[in-house]
Amino acid sequence: MPTSPSLRISTLLLLAFCTAMPALYADEAKADFRLCNDTKSLVGVALGYRNKDVWTTEGWYQIPGETCTSLIEGDLDARYYYLYAEDADQGGQWRGDVFMCTADRQFKIEGVQECFTRGYQKTGFFEVDTANKSSWMVRLTETGQTGSSQ
Repeated sequence: MPTSPSLRISTLLLLAFCTAMPALYADEAKADFRLCNDTKSLVGVALGYRNKDVWTTEGWYQIPGETCTSLIEGDLDARYYYLYAEDADQGGQWRGDVFMCTADRQFKIEGVQECFTRGYQKTGFFEVDTANKSSWMVRLTETGQTGSSQ
């Protein structure tokens, strides 16, 4: 039985949509450690984490106001991560009492001991407990930071 041209076009469009649908949702299903800057200011971010047996810090991630970015892509393999952030426009910081090494320019530093001796700064990071989730999001706000699983 012959089909009408409009039925064939509708069937092809439905087939194309169903084929493309997994790709549309691929980013949503991806596990990451995301940081959202809910302020209007540019924020510089440093990240600390345990890489096998070595503590590592890296930065500076530049996160424009009112945007989100993935600091770590893929499933998280640790429960705790550490963040330090500075508001580049208004001043102010998101900090804590876990001290790690940072540098003035882009960096990746192994180890958290003897920061000054090695030519780095000693900076207070705040702890993020991901509760062993495969993905996590931290939101930097004017009044403080918040975290949640995705």
